[in-house]
Amino acid sequence: QAPNGDRYIPRDVDGGALDLNPRDHNSSNNTDTKYNHEISSALGIDLNARILTFSADVPTSSRVPRNSRDETNTRERGKSTSNQSRRMISNMPERVLDAPGLIDDYYLNLCDWSNENILAIALGESVYLWNANSGTVNLLCSVEETSYYSSVKFSVDGLYLALGTSDGVVQIYDVEESRLLRKMLGRENRISTLSWSGTTLSSGGLDGSIWNHDVQAAQHKASEMIGHRAEICGLSWKPDSIDGFTNGSPGLLASGANDNIVNVWDSRNVNEPRMTKNNHRAAVKAIAWCPWQSNMLATGGGTSDKMIHFWNVNTSSRLQSLETKSQVTSIIFNPYAREFLCTHGMPDMNFSIYTFPNFNLVADITKAHETRILHSALSPDGTIVVTASSDENLKFWRVFENKKTKILPNAPFGRAHPLSTKDENQEIDLKSGFAVR
Repeated sequence: QAPNGDRYIPRDVDGGALDLNPRDHNSSNNTDTKYNHEISSALGIDLNARILTFSADVPTSSRVPRNSRDETNTRERGKSTSNQSRRMISNMPERVLDAPGLIDDYYLNLCDWSNENILAIALGESVYLWNANSGTVNLLCSVEETSYYSSVKFSVDGLYLALGTSDGVVQIYDVEESRLLRKMLGRENRISTLSWSGTTLSSGGLDGSIWNHDVQAAQHKASEMIGHRAEICGLSWKPDSIDGFTNGSPGLLASGANDNIVNVWDSRNVNEPRMTKNNHRAAVKAIAWCPWQSNMLATGGGTSDKMIHFWNVNTSSRLQSLETKSQVTSIIFNPYAREFLCTHGMPDMNFSIYTFPNFNLVADITKAHETRILHSALSPDGTIVVTASSDENLKFWRVFENKKTKILPNAPFGRAHPLSTKDENQEIDLKSGFAVR
């Protein structure tokens, strides 16, 4: 298939390290570094300051004129012009990190951001953790060069990180101790997506099957869901589902695959989907549960589709649809307002923010990357989105306003149960003194 399609594009994998030096976003200004430092010193601006501490408000935009082309003015609807509330969304990221070796594969899920403010990124055969509070980076683990990491996902509380590999192994790490707690074997092909529900970890594979693992049990495979004919590339438990297979209330799991199908599974019946939709005309990777309308699910299709559909999972009906101009790679709902963000591939490599249900365009950041955006994740405070692209960059964008109170916040999950250490546990030695450049 064409390089800009959804299919996997083989490439050399270089498990290089993250470069934490802020990038100059305009190459034509490289010769003006001294001048920029003089200006920033006069204005009291630290060009190397961390942006992801969440302990203070965003710096004021005194450096940028109000009419700058690098800002997108957005207004809240339903208010008089004199009382308009404006939000400034910059066309420039607040930070750029190098991510050499990021695999260019639409079907993989290689980036996640935990509630403990740790960013995990899989770069070929290695996984790195970036602490957004301290700005430090650590190599968590590596696999043999014949394999690579194909999916990453933090537990809801951020204490554990699940990793899927290209040879079908699921690994679970204690994040704080950087310690491998267990391996779960059994699959014969790559694991492209993962999702947690309490102590249940679900994995979607190349063969179109979904395995539900009980991470506390020595015999970890609790059940298997068969409802897709091609690789699973999107998987998400409904956030208010806790231990879907052991709790009194049913959990709901949404899945999307390269067969263009969206399924929603009820944990009480793993033999067949509760809801099946075939409206998409391409692979369905982008899947998101709405935090302020608990029965609504959003799904986005690939290059031949470019559609975002919104579903009522209680009635199995389609609520609304939005036609976009590009491959849809991820969807994130704004926890503070009735908005959503979607990231895209070719041709625009952009991300957009829309209101719901009117689909008014709040912002459209075109050419956000040099190549298609593959992954995105939301910061724990709900204000910053990181995007990862096949141009081997991670970019951080401040897109949502922290209004202190979220709209209909999700039910709390609490702390995860202690993980079993009975099956194939082993500790690993991490390389010490990892250089931060």
